[in-house]
Amino acid sequence: MTHAKKSLLMLSLLGSGLFTGCNTTSLQQSSNLSSSTVSKYSLDFNPQNYSVQSVEVDGKKIAVRAYENIVYVANPVDTDYQIMNIYIPEDYFHDKSIGAYNAATAPIFFPNQVGGYMPGKPATLNGRGGMGGGMPPMSSRDNTAGQTNTQTNRSGSQTNSVATALSRGYIVASAGARGRTTQNAQGIYTGKAPAAIVDLKAAVSYLHFNDARMPGDANKIISNGTSAGGALSALLGATGDHPEYRPYLTALGAAPASNAIFAVSAYCPISNLDHADSAYEWQFKGINTYKNIKMSMLDYNVQRQTSDGTLTSDQIQYSQLLAQTFPAYLNGLKLHDTHQQLLQLDTQGEGSFKNYVKQFVINSAQKALAQGTDLSVFSWLTVKDGKVVDLDFDQYLHYLGRMKTPGAFDGRDLSTGENQLFGTEKIDKQHFTDFAQTHNNAANATQADAQIVKLMNPNPYIGLAQSNTASHWRIRHGSKDSDTSLAIPVILATLLENKGYDVDFALAWDKPHSGDYDLTELFSWMDQISQQTSKK
Repeated sequence: MTHAKKSLLMLSLLGSGLFTGCNTTSLQQSSNLSSSTVSKYSLDFNPQNYSVQSVEVDGKKIAVRAYENIVYVANPVDTDYQIMNIYIPEDYFHDKSIGAYNAATAPIFFPNQVGGYMPGKPATLNGRGGMGGGMPPMSSRDNTAGQTNTQTNRSGSQTNSVATALSRGYIVASAGARGRTTQNAQGIYTGKAPAAIVDLKAAVSYLHFNDARMPGDANKIISNGTSAGGALSALLGATGDHPEYRPYLTALGAAPASNAIFAVSAYCPISNLDHADSAYEWQFKGINTYKNIKMSMLDYNVQRQTSDGTLTSDQIQYSQLLAQTFPAYLNGLKLHDTHQQLLQLDTQGEGSFKNYVKQFVINSAQKALAQGTDLSVFSWLTVKDGKVVDLDFDQYLHYLGRMKTPGAFDGRDLSTGENQLFGTEKIDKQHFTDFAQTHNNAANATQADAQIVKLMNPNPYIGLAQSNTASHWRIRHGSKDSDTSLAIPVILATLLENKGYDVDFALAWDKPHSGDYDLTELFSWMDQISQQTSKK
């Protein structure tokens, strides 16, 4: 639908009273209903089903219509999580503009709150939501992600990404999703892979299906997520409309509309899980001490346990075996840099790809230096005449530090959150790589179906004829992030660039595993791509 036609339709709806300015709230769909009591939900957006809320940014209060707890599929499995919150600036119901946007042209910001592949509830205006309704986005073993997902604005108050988006004229639609621990009343697991990405795709389809019924441009949906949520954001962008997800969407009664998005923002994406173990050991092989932070949930409260340790001789041997498999995988990708130089590794893990990764760290340090950061404390950096000219990569990796034991993601003893992600309805944890299954030391271990594993990796889908891959990508990974190998986001960004997509990739200087720490820069990028007269 063109912007002009959509504007006329919304004006018509305003005239008919469907878009009213009243402050009364109709009864909203309860997030506590179960699919056993209500078997089918309407997929039509109800413009009257809202409450009036407000958010303050830079000392300015913004009135918002809050459409909360919308069940976004006709046949939900879990209405605690398969719900979406949509927030629309009140100005758009009075034919007003906010900056460059109006009711017809406003992009839709689509942040998810998933961390560690746990179930995630939708974001709210006041920051509620997250994993289990109260957990910030983080990986399955880290306690730092999500701790910097607000930033201080000029008035001194804390502003999250939802408030920032609304203040800049964006519609915000945040969907919940099932996760690796989700179970129904009968004890059946309902959130194992690929449930989380299927849920988010269904929510995107709901937005496309209702594009004419609500303000905002569903052709400009921009996803955002951190850690596992960053991986899901990347999956949304890579796999738009791919038919391999269709049977899952059909089973849920997803809206018969596209699930493609316009752009991706991904912070420290925990992706490419089937190659993440070998990438991790390629990076950290030889670093035999670790600081492991394990997470668990108790009554929706985060429980963290830190343990320092030293790898056993068996773990050191396993690290070496895993590291040896990475060069062949990397070389098979046939990636190249902007000068068309092939990015490769020899059997010892050395080569142009390692230098390529190293350069991103140097670039990150150079940007920090230009912004006035004192880099003299980092002995592994070489700075001459105001320019970072080199770094000792091995010393840098010791500074970065190992967090995880090998295998970092597919644990030989089935101990990781990712093992739990790839379980089944009746099996809680499984291996998902041939390597871990071969070297398994857990009793009665089974292995996930290869097709399910593929559905959770964005890389194989990028640029396929059957994939409506997002045009624009912004990927950030902290230079102090040891939750996954630097190779993982570098491979994702380079693969996208090699296939012709618009990519803004950088390592954020000295940032740990976290996200939403640069909202000003993020939304400037979003404005730039959204306001272009043409797109890829």
